[in-house]
Amino acid sequence: MTTTLTDEERGSRLSALTALIDLMRPSVQADGGDLVLVRADVETGSVEVQLGGACSSCAVSSATLQGGVERILRGRLDWITEVVGSVDETMDLETSSAMGSGGYVPRYRDL
Repeated sequence: MTTTLTDEERGSRLSALTALIDLMRPSVQADGGDLVLVRADVETGSVEVQLGGACSSCAVSSATLQGGVERILRGRLDWITEVVGSVDETMDLETSSAMGSGGYVPRYRDL
């Protein structure tokens, strides 16, 4: 369902969203990753985010997106109806793994 918003309401929603993303980013960055807002349709409530950095090689990235990012965004901003998340896979696995400093970083060895 699309809502007709004033420019001020659109700006307010986008500002609140970016402030919340900025609040969450340091937690993700502390583990060598990053959280980026890719797209936001403040009229329909659809938001797209992307995890990058060490998140590219992390086995729990999908849990971070669903259990963390989506839960927080939808819980704090009642106008959000959908959160689409992805992981930036342009970084090579070794570089991504080397960036991790958190509790879980996959280790690969030659077999």
